[in-house]
Amino acid sequence: MHISVQTFTVPKRFPLTISRGTTSQTTNVWVQVEEDGIEGWGEASPFSIGDRPQTTDAIVEALQQVAPMLEKLSPWERQQIEQVFTQTQMLSAAQAALDMALHDWLGKRVGLPLWQMWGLNRRRIVPTSVTIGINSPEGVRQRVRDWLEFTDVRFLKVKLGSPDGIEADRAIVMTVLESAPSKMPLSIDANGGWSLDDAVKMCSWLADLGVKYVEQPLARGKEENLSILYERSPVPIFVDESCFTSGDIPKLADRVHGINIKLMKSGGLSEAMRMVSTAKACRLQVMFGCYSDSSLSNTAAAQLSPLADYLDLDSHLNLIDDPFTGAVMQDGRLLPNDLPGLGVRVRETRGQGLING
Repeated sequence: MHISVQTFTVPKRFPLTISRGTTSQTTNVWVQVEEDGIEGWGEASPFSIGDRPQTTDAIVEALQQVAPMLEKLSPWERQQIEQVFTQTQMLSAAQAALDMALHDWLGKRVGLPLWQMWGLNRRRIVPTSVTIGINSPEGVRQRVRDWLEFTDVRFLKVKLGSPDGIEADRAIVMTVLESAPSKMPLSIDANGGWSLDDAVKMCSWLADLGVKYVEQPLARGKEENLSILYERSPVPIFVDESCFTSGDIPKLADRVHGINIKLMKSGGLSEAMRMVSTAKACRLQVMFGCYSDSSLSNTAAAQLSPLADYLDLDSHLNLIDDPFTGAVMQDGRLLPNDLPGLGVRVRETRGQGLING
């Protein structure tokens, strides 16, 4: 099989601020796997958590290094391909792009969308949340209005962990509640921005407001304190940065209620499926999330979304010039289509202008 790697830059319609900083654009990586006249597509987007920073340059370098080792193999030889990933200690985002492309190739080869190949039911897909970043009260109000005008919002996710402390966080939440339609479900993501004491206080306060769950209240590396928070929090606790792969799940199972699966962290759809099975065996709930992913990666995650309790696949909705089309929003839900594989195409308005480098 032949592997090609190209980059593309996508600016955000609205910059997103979380506890770790602000992003206004990203340069992602488009991977194409070709054999027998069929192309499979995958995407890698950079992210900063974990032991090794996964920058765009590092992802491209990892893909270029492994490509000669994989080109002698067929997309059917998945066990051997995964062995190469393990032997080379492949960056998870680079692995995700290749794994995604191989699944896309397989679906196109047999002429079926992935959700149908896996026997999943699109009617079980829940609404995806859309994200409100850390901002001033007026900025928060405007962001809620923007989402309500732009798409069919059914669920809001609010970023907290403000550097100004939990009183600033409380002001953000109250502003969202004042600005959003009544009874709209709400979740919170602190991105590890709270101390244990602040997390206990905030979880109690948020429970009284009917918040569905709190994601990553404590920083990665502070997992021992999750046991204390688990016992004292009246609202369910999910982890994101603390959980990369299925191997992380059993040691967290006694101190969280759920996990956030992201293709870039897991290394692709193959490991995401293992994570779902492991989490369910541990009686944990599952959500799928994203980084600064385009429609390509979020459509890939949407193929598995009938298995999720919660979804946060909104990053592509905040891109000014998303190069791809795929899953579509309907009644607040991101639904994969009936096309084979991932069902992703290059957006016509981008044409040959997709690639920046």
